Amino acid sequence: MSEGPKPQFKRVLLKLSGESLMGDDAFGINKETLSQIVADIREVIDLGVEMGIVVGGGNIFRGVALGSTGMDRATGDYMGMLATMMNAMALQDAFRNTGVDARVQSAIKMDQVAEPYIRGKALSHLNKGRVVIFGAGTGNPFFTTDTTAALRAAEIGAEIVLKATNVDGIYTDDPKKNPNATLYKEISFDEAMVKHLKVMDSTAFALCRDQGMPLKVFSIKKRGALKRVILGQDEGTLVHV
Repeated sequence: MSEGPKPQFKRVLLKLSGESLMGDDAFGINKETLSQIVADIREVIDLGVEMGIVVGGGNIFRGVALGSTGMDRATGDYMGMLATMMNAMALQDAFRNTGVDARVQSAIKMDQVAEPYIRGKALSHLNKGRVVIFGAGTGNPFFTTDTTAALRAAEIGAEIVLKATNVDGIYTDDPKKNPNATLYKEISFDEAMVKHLKVMDSTAFALCRDQGMPLKVFSIKKRGALKRVILGQDEGTLVHV
């Protein structure tokens, strides 16, 4: 374990959006962006932190958007789950290329490419220092990967959900539209809900609140931000009960 500051958390759940893997591309997975994200996560793993990851699929497929084309919502959601598996497999491969042992667990059975999601097996991997990447959402339509993150975090006994976004925290307003928007250092779940701040979908948010699971929102684009969050330094926005 590295010398210096000690991590504030032993086990965490990192939520990555599919869009975070695109970099500046219009869609898909940007190789340099993927490598940088994995390098940032590797810094945290080297501190002895146990990590589960939930990844979205919006860089490949967005099921919700297909509602306007007449496609059945459930069908679109299942297709989106398959997109998350593509991202999960890409992450696993990138981890292995850097010497990190990672396992993909799928909520939809696909034995040739991934283990099925089994809570006990996931806990065993985490105890052995392996990164566990949870793909295919919850395995059910109508539930987002944000909800998956909150659910898996509770199941594996994570101490916090880390939501990696393209902005460096939660603001009073959209900082891209309002230059006077200010960053919250911390905020309660109830206050965020009353103010209709778009942090996670309401199901995920309520699950985190009810489980007393703190949530940290930070920018995955800032190099080293994840490590600063893990070390308890001034980074992002903390949402708590």
